Amino acid sequence: MTQEESLAIMNDGNSVLLTGAAGTGKTYTLNQYVRMSRSKGKTIALTATTGLAATHINGTTIHSWSGLGINDTIPPNFVDNLTNQRVDIIRSSDILIIDEISMMHHWRLDMIDKACQLVRESELPFGGLQVILAGDFFQLPPINRTDSKYGGFITESDIWQNDHFVTCYLTEQFRQKEDQAYTEILNGIRAGFLSSRQIQMLKSKIGVALPVHEASTRLLTTNVDVDKINKVRLSELPGEEFTYEMVTTGPKKYVEQLKNACLATEYLKLKIGAFVMCIKNSTDKKFVNGSLGIVTGFESSTHYPIVKLNTGRQVTLKPDTWELQDGPKKRASLSQIPLRLAWAITIHKSQGMTLDNAKIDLSKAFVEGMGYVALSRVKNINNLSLDGLNNMAFQVSREAKRINSELVEASQQAVNIYARQIKNFKLRAKEVEPITVPKKSKMTWSEKLAKMRQEYPNAYLPWTEKDDKKLVSSFSDGESLEKLSKKFGRHIGSIRTRLEKHLGEDIFDE
Repeated sequence: MTQEESLAIMNDGNSVLLTGAAGTGKTYTLNQYVRMSRSKGKTIALTATTGLAATHINGTTIHSWSGLGINDTIPPNFVDNLTNQRVDIIRSSDILIIDEISMMHHWRLDMIDKACQLVRESELPFGGLQVILAGDFFQLPPINRTDSKYGGFITESDIWQNDHFVTCYLTEQFRQKEDQAYTEILNGIRAGFLSSRQIQMLKSKIGVALPVHEASTRLLTTNVDVDKINKVRLSELPGEEFTYEMVTTGPKKYVEQLKNACLATEYLKLKIGAFVMCIKNSTDKKFVNGSLGIVTGFESSTHYPIVKLNTGRQVTLKPDTWELQDGPKKRASLSQIPLRLAWAITIHKSQGMTLDNAKIDLSKAFVEGMGYVALSRVKNINNLSLDGLNNMAFQVSREAKRINSELVEASQQAVNIYARQIKNFKLRAKEVEPITVPKKSKMTWSEKLAKMRQEYPNAYLPWTEKDDKKLVSSFSDGESLEKLSKKFGRHIGSIRTRLEKHLGEDIFDE
């Protein structure tokens, strides 16, 4: 099925499973449907099964949105115990989107169905909501812990068995479209069969050096290995270290949720020569989430990092904003330079990214789908180097393989069933100018920063070691926060956060 055909089926008001191999444009298609729906005045709940996935779509977790949290069953008096605001959010939504659906247990989807019925006071599936599920069952599966209820893929749920969802299986490859042989390897992993020639092609990438002019990131299986590599590599670089502190807004509990879900670091430390990864798409399309590069300098006035990307383009990275959205409500936000050190990153955190190139260690792969997720991050095999492989690297869920043929067949049938709607959708797309969602006039970041610096000249500039020592000394001498704010040209909140970092979070406790 093409992206356009899936959009036509969703546009017809159907609840849909949007699936397909990595690189077929599931996220792009979702974004297109969100734009179309909002132009019609629809209220959309953007959710995902994990916090990280939620930040990719500027949404919230399905656990939070539904009010169910981590409960394995619907609690007694569920609706009565919800806040009025939570009830309003669920009742006012027209469309519910749940991304990375492969990681959701089947019983949780049934719980969400029931919860929506109770809150919306309707016996219709999901209380009358149109529901769009998106994900690939060949990627990371639901995690079953010993302290929680066992569950399988959402295809085992009662609501799925009742044929509530139309399957839209995207088949056109966009990420690896220029490397057919590599596409066939990835498809072979999905099918559970790799030829000896294909296995040898992968093994031939073990220990292969990538082009020296292109920086590359290592994908590893554990956080411990990742943190160790990044810390050591940064310490080995000469020169001054610049630190960029995250700025947050909103209640502490929501801020912490956003921090845990986001790839941005609270304190980003950089030096010239640091290998970095962009962790957001730029609005001017100069870089994307996953773009790699080297820090080549810092702007003289702002100290913002200047990065030479692997593409050859040189860009200056300015603070960007992540938000925790809950329906139309903004719960929290954070601002940080959209970079992280990229000598290493975990495979789990790479899901959803497209990397320029990567060095991947699959010698410690420990879960089905991990190898497929890692290998499908790069566009072609020439962008790949392997540190090692084990048998688990080629494994995908047997259940995913079993249901895959069913999903493909169901998607083909859907094209025939909705042929008229697809035809009409294509005709309208040709005849009607695209509708854009009216946007409120907003200040650009540069304008906001210029306004802030009228009062706080050093706002968002990195702290130097000299400034830190002077700040701590001045505070120890009894200078007030107000005086320190004027002295250092920074907001009181920034002064307070910096002192808590150096002296402990309890220094202002009464």
